[in-house]
Amino acid sequence: MLVPALVALGLYLGWRTFNRGRETAASAPAAPGIAVTSITAQKGDIGIYLDAIGTVTPQYTASITSQVTGQVVAVPFKEGQTVAKGDALIEINSAPYRATLLQAQGVLDRDQNLLAQAQMDLERYRLLWVTKAIGKQILDDQEKLVLQDQGTVKNDQGVVDYDQIQVDFCHITAPIAGRMGLRLVDPGNVVQSSGTVTLAVVAQLQPITVIFTIPEDNIGPIQARLRLNATLAVDVYDRTARIRIASGQLLTLDNQIDTTTGTIKARALFDNKDEALFPNQFVNARLLVNTLQGVTLVSASAIQQNGQASFVYLIQGNVAHLRSVKPGVTEAGLTQVDGINPGDIVADSSFDKLQDNVAVVIAVKPVAENSGRKP
Repeated sequence: MLVPALVALGLYLGWRTFNRGRETAASAPAAPGIAVTSITAQKGDIGIYLDAIGTVTPQYTASITSQVTGQVVAVPFKEGQTVAKGDALIEINSAPYRATLLQAQGVLDRDQNLLAQAQMDLERYRLLWVTKAIGKQILDDQEKLVLQDQGTVKNDQGVVDYDQIQVDFCHITAPIAGRMGLRLVDPGNVVQSSGTVTLAVVAQLQPITVIFTIPEDNIGPIQARLRLNATLAVDVYDRTARIRIASGQLLTLDNQIDTTTGTIKARALFDNKDEALFPNQFVNARLLVNTLQGVTLVSASAIQQNGQASFVYLIQGNVAHLRSVKPGVTEAGLTQVDGINPGDIVADSSFDKLQDNVAVVIAVKPVAENSGRKP
């Protein structure tokens, strides 16, 4: 009797333990979903940019040389001075040229008076010819003499003009407005008319340009915008590409592609009123080719890659759904995508745990981003 009783007791205790385990499992809370942070897709604008390395280049640079031979008597400009067009830069001794000019003017005065005398005689001969007091040959000779004197006077006038130009060349002035470089000649130096030695350099700083190169594959979109007379904005940054120095606009493209690099040169124009851009300065240029308007934007970090395919985890009803997307332009951490709509909530973390149709818990309530983005 003892053995059956012990067996019955054991069966009873096992049954109680099994039922208690089921009750405990039933009363335990369900396992929580995967905690994720999320973002909300927004509708906005995003710019298509081209980044390039550029060099600041003055629109005009004048390297001044002497067109006469003589001694420098004065250098009135200061190094680094901003000059206006026509300001005095270098004075060369003009005394020999003024003397030559004076001689030429004297010859011109003499020949002008000879011409006037010949013209008076011609008028007298014409009156005498009417009365048949002289022969026709005398009148004809006098007419040709007047023409000869007119040619002589014209030649003398050319000599005077040339000598006057030589005198003017002794007073070198700024051909353009700009900033002067370092002084390259001193008073007392003798300069030659051969023009092989640069006496001064003037560079225009306002406005100024930046020349940079772009790949030939991008010529088509840029040319299409230029044909529509669109203004393409260009920003230039410092060597680290972090600090924006100035903003301007694309002026033109070069007329040929460099076959060795497959690029074409572009020139952008800047007001440079603060003279932040300096000739031959290295800069990073950003050209705004176009602006996509009213597109869907999400954080670039929310887009995942699986080989060539791109996807996001779309959160609906606390469940993550894998959704294929087609990413486009990326700018400042935002990417334009096709495949989701503005207002959709997508996961932005815990990608190593997420799978399709997995329950999730949003750790941070989605905060609406700016409704629009301007490049």
